[in-house]
Amino acid sequence: MQRTQPQRRPLTIAVLVGLMGFTSLPVLAQDAATAADKKVEPKTLDTMVVTAQKREEVMQNVPIAVTALSQQTLQDTGVRDIKDLQILVPGLTVTSTQSEAITTARLRGIGTVGDNIGLESSVGVVIDGVFRSRNSVGFGDLGELERIEVLKGPQGTLFGKNTSAGVINVVTRKPDDVFSADGEVTFGNYGALGLAGGVNAPLGDYAALRVYVAHRDRDGWMSVVTAPGPRTNARDYDQDFNTFRAKLLLQPTDKVEIVLSADSTRRNENCCTAVQLVSGSSSVLINKLGGGNAIAPTGQANPWARVAYSNRDTSQKINDRGLQAEVNIDFDMLGGARLTSITAGRDWDAVNGRDFDFSTADLIYMNPQQDESYARVKSFSQEFHLSGSTAKLDWLVGGFYSNETIDRNESYRIGAAYEPYLSIGLLSMINPALAGLPNAATFMADATGRPFGTVFAGLGALDRYQQEAKSTALFTNNTWHATEALDVTMGLRYTRETKDLVSVYSNPNGGLGCASYFGATGISPAAIGRIAAALTARGVPFASLPAANQQALISNIVGYSCLPWANVQHNGRHTDQSRSENEWSGTLKAAYRWNEHAMTYLSYARGYKAGGFNFDRVQSSNGLSSGGSGITPVNDTSFPGEFVDSWELGAKTTWAGGNLLFNAALFHQKYSNFQLNSFLGTSFVVRSIPEVVSKGLDAELLWQPKAVPGLMLQTGLMYADTKYGNSIPGCDFVGPGALTPQCPAIGALYKLPGAQMSFAPKLSGSASLTYEWDIGSSLEGRFNIGGKYMSSYNTGSDLDAEKHQGAYTVANLRVGIGSRDRKWQVELWGTNVFNTKYVQVGFDGPLQALGTPEPGNPKNTYDAFLGAPRMYGATLRVRF
Repeated sequence: MQRTQPQRRPLTIAVLVGLMGFTSLPVLAQDAATAADKKVEPKTLDTMVVTAQKREEVMQNVPIAVTALSQQTLQDTGVRDIKDLQILVPGLTVTSTQSEAITTARLRGIGTVGDNIGLESSVGVVIDGVFRSRNSVGFGDLGELERIEVLKGPQGTLFGKNTSAGVINVVTRKPDDVFSADGEVTFGNYGALGLAGGVNAPLGDYAALRVYVAHRDRDGWMSVVTAPGPRTNARDYDQDFNTFRAKLLLQPTDKVEIVLSADSTRRNENCCTAVQLVSGSSSVLINKLGGGNAIAPTGQANPWARVAYSNRDTSQKINDRGLQAEVNIDFDMLGGARLTSITAGRDWDAVNGRDFDFSTADLIYMNPQQDESYARVKSFSQEFHLSGSTAKLDWLVGGFYSNETIDRNESYRIGAAYEPYLSIGLLSMINPALAGLPNAATFMADATGRPFGTVFAGLGALDRYQQEAKSTALFTNNTWHATEALDVTMGLRYTRETKDLVSVYSNPNGGLGCASYFGATGISPAAIGRIAAALTARGVPFASLPAANQQALISNIVGYSCLPWANVQHNGRHTDQSRSENEWSGTLKAAYRWNEHAMTYLSYARGYKAGGFNFDRVQSSNGLSSGGSGITPVNDTSFPGEFVDSWELGAKTTWAGGNLLFNAALFHQKYSNFQLNSFLGTSFVVRSIPEVVSKGLDAELLWQPKAVPGLMLQTGLMYADTKYGNSIPGCDFVGPGALTPQCPAIGALYKLPGAQMSFAPKLSGSASLTYEWDIGSSLEGRFNIGGKYMSSYNTGSDLDAEKHQGAYTVANLRVGIGSRDRKWQVELWGTNVFNTKYVQVGFDGPLQALGTPEPGNPKNTYDAFLGAPRMYGATLRVRF
């Protein structure tokens, strides 16, 4: 490695203000180290470099479907985190639900669904070579970016672990040998204020330092009806966070490069409330219990008014920090081999409040206190790889180790409205007329024999989970240049995963309502007598009913009295679970370069994502995770690893003297034991789906026409047919007409077999168009528009029709003026400029209604987390 000598300049401290906006430059159109007073001619696009195979290679020579986005392209479209990134990448969707700490990325329709921290990501996030174990851990301001590469399809050979659907590879800017300082300030609607700045400074001849800091805040874009409280904050989805990132580059010799990094992000925000897509008949009761304005009334839900109902705190505090050291040593031996070591320690935690019923009726909630609502992921990782090249072989061997500890505190508090709501709701299931009886609200008190107001009250559940996970792997990736035109690549990885989970469950309020039913051998005769008397007193002729009907009534009443957060059988439980997996993954590729303008390739990859445990209260009819609805606690909450076999046939072509690239790939991915996490109205369940198939076409075009200097177009299109297999065992998947004595009721997931997966639009496309032109002798103008189209898809893991999202397009726009030497720029920008209305995630309204999975049932309420509305503002950038 040839080391350049840093320029000698005094080190000045200059961290200026600003916010990442949407300025536009063509992909690779400007060198980051160019002096501020010079402009360079755009490079041809065929020189774009990526590290998709952990070595710097020209993108057009890499046999992988990869979308590469330069720093300027990312800045053009306002990309600050992986959620913003989706507007530039067809086939990528990123969603958040109950908290911004819960973020899920999907590629080609494949991703891990749900809010359970026990499930790892199908799409891996790698930042500066360090694998982030959850997408949410990689969610935050990424700072000054060099580029982002989105690798599609399984990438389990080289990139850490659990990348069965793809990798988002983020590369932030390293220090260099030219002093620079820059800053940004942004103002926008919703009271947005953004301040950011960075300094790059050489430190003598052998070192350099880069520091980036940012503060961003914004009022919430969701209005909240708080009713009687205790919540008083009438806005949600606000923003308030600070970010710091520093990198120190040391180059003691021409052969050694060391990069030491530290970063920290702190967020203190309010998120996330939901709106009603459909308000079922249960909303009448909720409004009555909540004082008349507790939820959108039946038939009057208007999600696009962006009004949520919540009487409980949804504040969240998220901290993410890490230290990292990357060492690169070049050797003369082995044909100039390079040894790379990447060592990292990370610590992420989140505390957030939740109003689980998404209404102002006080049903169930979670306080934003560490003892009751806490998630922490601490990890240490070490990777070594040695790589080199000869005339015939590019080779790489390496090893990876990670040790991760997860701590989670999960709680459910039961509000004053819960008992009358459950009493009246159960009676209405038996006969709607019973809900209007004067004594309807005291039904549960009579059935349990407890005073009204004490059946369900206080802290119903407080559970603690601690998991230690270790991953050890050996891997190799080698490309044999068989001829001048033919390359053959073989990659292989052996991974050993171990996980140990300790779970401690408690019902601090004693679970007294549920406990009242049980004697030494099950439901006691006294409890049956109380239930019979309570029903009879309300006009139900219990004694004259057939025995089967009597038993069904008793089972329903006991079952709904013993929902997971109220089930006394969990109280005092302690489980220890362990699992280990030893798996092979790898890839085989053949690439043929027909000439300097065209390369085609065929690849096979075997991907693997580790199994794990459901971090939740799980109960069923028989004490097994696979069992139907019931109240018997499940001790074994494990689920197996997920596997994928992927084929890809691709072509990479170069036109117009290197200024036009067109790449395309046909893909077929078959998953086995796909890990599905679904919320079914009262609890989360994890199911292993035997087969999921994703197949389609992925195409991308980049154009930088010589005839129109300053114009750049980057666009992509993906068609992905992603479906569940036709046969999925288990009562959850049994539909109408297929009921059996073992599965007597319609399963909550019966729509899945053979259906298009949720969050999997068949067609998606993205485009970013930038134009830059001179104004007079010293100014330049800039214009950028970027957009993403998604065809229709379902946003619910159970595919209820009410959660369907129609096709939509989101567009961002930026126009600016500045000096040609880039000393200053002023820009006007907008995101979602057409104020497109779309749903991120649709879900069953918790407890609304009870036990009715069939579509179109008038009892059902469906809620949704919405996409952000139109935002706009202005940004000033300065550079020194």
